[in-house]
Amino acid sequence: MPEDMIRYDILVQEALRGVMRKVMAEVVQAGLPGDHHFYIAFSTGAPGVRVSQRLRQRYPDEMTIVLQHQFRDLVVNDQGFEVTLSFGGVSERLEVPFSAVKGFFDPSVQFGLQFEPSSGEDEEDDETAEDNIPGAVIEPTPITEMPRPIPVAPREGEAARKDDGEGAAPGAEVVSLDAFRKKP
Repeated sequence: MPEDMIRYDILVQEALRGVMRKVMAEVVQAGLPGDHHFYIAFSTGAPGVRVSQRLRQRYPDEMTIVLQHQFRDLVVNDQGFEVTLSFGGVSERLEVPFSAVKGFFDPSVQFGLQFEPSSGEDEEDDETAEDNIPGAVIEPTPITEMPRPIPVAPREGEAARKDDGEGAAPGAEVVSLDAFRKKP
């Protein structure tokens, strides 16, 4: 197979992460519209991720957070986002580069993006950070189970919601680039 010198996998990954970045930046400006909310799964051990030692011990590989009613001080820049959440009544500031995100889901509209390590010869050599750039799953893939969010305390004055997992969006799917192309 010919070598991909253009690196389409990286270009697609950057484009899909740009969708997530744009949506989150709009939330900073105008808040979450309607019933929209986000499940964001990320690798806690990825370069640039900043979480407390307490959270890193509890979630050494991956954690999923929910941005709905119970977040504050969301900041989005070109590299990633920062947000303050409450874990067991303790406020924690998280800093997550977009490159560490493994999944971005909005169950209110069954929209999801899933990022996985790229396949290919580059994975043989784990010595450089460039060889560990994840690619993106482009083909639609049904998401049979939403990641379990980490419980967070409600904001002051809000009642706690019961989350028994039954409200996870069955049938949510990763979208392909074809979904965004203009139809003739």
